[in-house]
Amino acid sequence: MSKTLQFGPELRRLRQEAGLTLTEFSVALNYDKGHLSKVECGKRSASPELALRCDAFLGANGELRSLVVRPETGSDTSDTPSTPSLSRVGRRAVLAVGTGSVIGLGLRLGGQTSAAVDALLPSFRVQFDQLRKLGQSTAPKVLLPLLETQTRTVAGLAADAASATRVPALLLASRFAEFTGWMAQESGDSDAALGWTAEAAELARAGGDPHLGSYALVRRALVTFYGGDAAGTIALARRAQSDQLPPRIRGLAAQREAQGHALAGDERDCLRSLDRARALLDSDDARSGSEPVIGTTHVSDPAAMTTGWCMYDLGRPKAAAEILDRECRRLPSHAMRTRARYGFRRSLAHAASGEVEHACMIAGELLGVMPAVPSATVNSDVRRLARELSRFRSSRAVRDLQPALARALAPAHD
Repeated sequence: MSKTLQFGPELRRLRQEAGLTLTEFSVALNYDKGHLSKVECGKRSASPELALRCDAFLGANGELRSLVVRPETGSDTSDTPSTPSLSRVGRRAVLAVGTGSVIGLGLRLGGQTSAAVDALLPSFRVQFDQLRKLGQSTAPKVLLPLLETQTRTVAGLAADAASATRVPALLLASRFAEFTGWMAQESGDSDAALGWTAEAAELARAGGDPHLGSYALVRRALVTFYGGDAAGTIALARRAQSDQLPPRIRGLAAQREAQGHALAGDERDCLRSLDRARALLDSDDARSGSEPVIGTTHVSDPAAMTTGWCMYDLGRPKAAAEILDRECRRLPSHAMRTRARYGFRRSLAHAASGEVEHACMIAGELLGVMPAVPSATVNSDVRRLARELSRFRSSRAVRDLQPALARALAPAHD
């Protein structure tokens, strides 16, 4: 018997062992009794969301989930990205800046003096902050050409500068490249995201900062996470938690590991990783780190927000909704992209808890801003929300929301 066909009988056995009638079980899960009956009889397949929720409620320790969700394939978690480096700022130029030569650099600035570079760098630093803020309210594809140009420009400054000025220019260029990679992922181009992240790590190493390369592992783990690869996410995140690394990078890596464990349905290891992340991110060393800040700047308590995110993946939507309600209220109003990211997860948690009208109200407000901040990563939760709400078609709130959901999920046309 295939694993899929085993799910129904195993679900029935575990439900009966728990002393639950089908009616009681359907009420607890906010699922239609008739649908659950067909699943138990093998007449309907269980969705990954249903399997996860049943597993969590019955305390099956991943047994039910494993019968529906296929095991993650092993990811390439080596130091070399799975896609070839795209050499966006000119790899040979980055490696050669120690000698002052420029080979293959995309943009040459024409022999700027060190004094000129010193004068220009603060301006580019301000531009970086402005572009990062703009990323909260602008489509990634609009920002990407500008970010690519600015990365090359600042790398060009480094190539032209004397050694004392070269280091801060390279480090700033690395941050431009890292943010460019994030916007590439938001636009749906994972290959470009990995390529830019690799460039960021190389620029940082050339500038004497070995740590951004480890944060690149956290970024790569985000790609595997959204690809549904729990094992790859955990492996990459663990490699970025060496004691020699700054506490903030280790804390962000521990958060990503927690998300990987949640994706795998492992609540114990997820909570352990979250505790570790909280301790690291709350440390004085993490709060007094170098600028610009690595990772989110709009979430006041990243560990708490990630806990809410993970609770949904662990099949505990009510706990997720309670945490996300609290944390989302603390997000700044201008951070539209961040509000959409966590807001749709919040809506999803309320829908899974049976609070359909409230879920639709939250989603309705967010769908109004999605055209301004389209996001390939956020769309993954929008799709899950659409599937969750499809179980409640008789609800007027769901019917009213359907057109806006359909528009948000329609393929984009350039």
